[in-house]
Amino acid sequence: MEQTTFYELCGWVASVTMILGYLPQAIHTIRTRQTDGIALPTFLMMGIGGLCFMLQGLLHKPDILWALFITNLVTTTSSLIVFAIKVYNDYIKK
Repeated sequence: MEQTTFYELCGWVASVTMILGYLPQAIHTIRTRQTDGIALPTFLMMGIGGLCFMLQGLLHKPDILWALFITNLVTTTSSLIVFAIKVYNDYIKK
């Protein structure tokens, strides 16, 4: 297998496994709105980190790293939604 193909394959496998590993928690939180066991700083930092990885994927030259961008688009969006639910539950709802 050519090195570039192997490199791309590893990126897409990582992308799929990261999304499949992350989405169940996000979906559960979105559906139930239960955030008691979630640390607010964790989801804030995950959102910021994901945003930085998205930018890295988009700004990579000469080619965009689509696996990196798509993975972090999904996880960052999920992190920000969970973060917003957590802030609502902890600070606005009370």
